[in-house]
Amino acid sequence: MTATDRSIELIQAAAQAAADKLAHDIIAYDVSDVLSITDAFLLASAPNDRQVKSIVDEIEERLNKELGAKPVRREGDREARWVLLDYVDIVVHVQHSEERVFYALERLWKDCPQLELPADAVATAGKAEEHAKTLAAEVDLDGELS
Repeated sequence: MTATDRSIELIQAAAQAAADKLAHDIIAYDVSDVLSITDAFLLASAPNDRQVKSIVDEIEERLNKELGAKPVRREGDREARWVLLDYVDIVVHVQHSEERVFYALERLWKDCPQLELPADAVATAGKAEEHAKTLAAEVDLDGELS
């Protein structure tokens, strides 16, 4: 079994919405062969809670406006460290960068095929690492901002 056309359409729209809000490391997996509850997962991250919320809001708005899709469940909104949007056909995970590293969902789904994403979403690969390096460069050896 593979992800349905509808699932792929949702994934691509959600990935573009996330990229438009400057999400980091956007990736999608076809999990239809290993899970019966959904076809695909979209993973994205951001360096702060406010940006996580912004990405989630944009995904929700875009999928509703363009595709008439509303999540059946939204979790993690209060803390904005890891927000999950469940659209039944797809599940979107938007994580704070620290949670993304700690939970490493990519390790769990690495054997599943990756789904093709819009060019803007593909271009986000490695952005979290770039951001971390930039922050580290701003901190001197004493641990203070330079």
